Parts: sequence; structure tokens; C-alpha cells
Amino acid sequence: MTRYALIDKLLANRNKAFSIQDITECLEEHLPEYGQEPVSKRCVEKDLNYLENESPFDVEIEEYWIDAPDKNGRPYRKRCIRYQDATFSIFKPKLSEDEKTVLATALDTLGSFDGLENFEWLNDLKHRLKLEEHEPIISISKNLISNSSLIARLFTVIRTKQVISLIYHTFSNSESRAVEISPYLLKEYNNRWYLIAGACDTGKLLTFPLDRIDDFTPTLFAKYREPIEDINEHYEEIIGVTFDEDAPLQEIIFWISDKSKDYVITKPIHGSQKTLKREKDSYLRRVYPKLKNGKFFQIECRENYELIRELISFGPELLVLSPINIKNQILKNLDGLLQRYKSL
Repeated sequence: MTRYALIDKLLANRNKAFSIQDITECLEEHLPEYGQEPVSKRCVEKDLNYLENESPFDVEIEEYWIDAPDKNGRPYRKRCIRYQDATFSIFKPKLSEDEKTVLATALDTLGSFDGLENFEWLNDLKHRLKLEEHEPIISISKNLISNSSLIARLFTVIRTKQVISLIYHTFSNSESRAVEISPYLLKEYNNRWYLIAGACDTGKLLTFPLDRIDDFTPTLFAKYREPIEDINEHYEEIIGVTFDEDAPLQEIIFWISDKSKDYVITKPIHGSQKTLKREKDSYLRRVYPKLKNGKFFQIECRENYELIRELISFGPELLVLSPINIKNQILKNLDGLLQRYKSL
């Protein structure tokens, strides 16, 4: 059973190719760790024959060929073996129909991103698992995958940590610009994709909307610059993608009407959001006696364009109480909107 367990791991490994000789050498290396003697290639062949033809495990093994170098470095066709079913193991049951449906949906979703290098196995995997076609269960906004080929290409250079020369243009200027960057993260916000990267010369974090990117090419001899800090943690301090290093982290207190409070409770404005209760709630109701009913909330984040836009989007159902700079910024935006309407 120890040999079967080791062989099972090798046959289930889809990231590396194994011949019978490779399996024999792996057993020779690892069996002593379990207090057992190494075995011959003939013994491995008998084990494989038993697993496939005599055991109660319903094992199906397939052979395939790869190009490989021999001991002298000369190329030859190497015969390898693996489980025919990519998800099979003798130590776990076969996929249930529900599991197959979930897996098929996940593969369909991933398959929405066209051009993903090294992901050609998706359709092959679906075929091997005999996953039936079905009506979509998860619907993704078409806008999310409108740049699917670009997303796929960027996915590859991020995964392989390649420096790229990016050609892009801004919303205000259609003239193309070039910048050399180390790509870090693909981030979606409000049905739009963004590339988060570091400038190769300064290390400064840069954000590029994908619909502003014209093209990019890998820069083969430039050194990839690792991010100074955890990128995901960095963006936990803001709403959206616009990060202003000079904007301090602030506690923002706001009131929400009964009409919108349940929406904000179930879909928080920011990950730090919490409902103010007991003493804090009582204090705010004394300070703002006109704000009857509703609830008071607090978030902790940095001021940026997306924050102000999100707070304004609730109209009169949300009132910012502090800090004064956020409150004044909202009043400035609303006053500008009012003046434009009056000028029509």
C-alpha cells in the first residue's frame, strides 16, 4: 500500500511527465523514508498491472509520448504514463454529478479569457472528465471580458514576472506614451479592469485602465522589480484603484436612512465598515437630533475620487458627518452639479 500511495501521486501529477523508469527511481528514493527496501522496475510493472487490471480501484492508465534528452543529451521520444482521468486517485471517490457541474462552470468561466497561454488543456480536461455542456449558471458582465485576450497576455507576464514596455494613452490625451514597468496585479473595479504595476526606474505604483492600453511587449533583459509591499493590502486602504500616497488614512462617519441602511449593511461601502452602536450611536443622535431613525456607520480609508463618488451616489439617503474635508469635498461636488443644472 505504501508503494501504491507513492505511485498514485505520480500518476495523478499533471505538472510532470513520468515513465516507468522515472517511477522506479522515485520509489527507490522515497521507500527508505518509510523503512522499506527499493524495488525493481519489474516490481513496478507488476504493481501497475495489478492496479489497472486486478484491483477494485477502477484504475485507467494511459500512455503518451514527449520529447526528452537521453543521458548523453540526445533527443528521443519518451513513453510516459498517467491516469486517464485528471482528477482520479485511488484514495478518493469519483466526482459526483454536482461536483462535475461546479467544475464545468468553473472551467467555462476561466475559458472566457481567450488566449491564455498554457491553458489549452481546458477543453481537453472537460472532454476527459466527460463534462456535459449546460446552460450558463454564472453570468459575467460582458464588459468584464471585453478585453479577455489582453487580460490573458497580462496574466502570463505577471505570472512569469516579466518586465514589459507598455504603450498606453490617457482619457484626456489620445497620444500614445511608453513606459517600462514590472506588472503586479490585474484588478477589477466597477466592471472595469486595471493593471497595477511598478515603474522600473522609481518603483512607484502605477494604475492603467485596460481600455487605455494600446499594446505591450516583454523587455527581455530588464530586471523585474518586486513590489515594496503586499499589493492587495495596499489597496485595502481605499475604495477603487486611485491611490494617493499623500492622502491620510481617515475615519469617516456617515448616516444612512432607513431606506438604504439594509443595502449598506449587506453590501458594505468599504471592507472596514462597521455599524456604530450603544454609546457612539447615542452620542451622535444627541449631536444630530434631526437625524432620526436610520443608522450611523464608520469606515477607515483614504480619500480618493472613487470614495467621493460612492458617497455621493446615495444622494440624500447618505450624509457624511466627519471628517470635515470629506464633507466639504462632497458639498463642493454637489454645488458644482447644482450650478450646472441651473445654467442649462
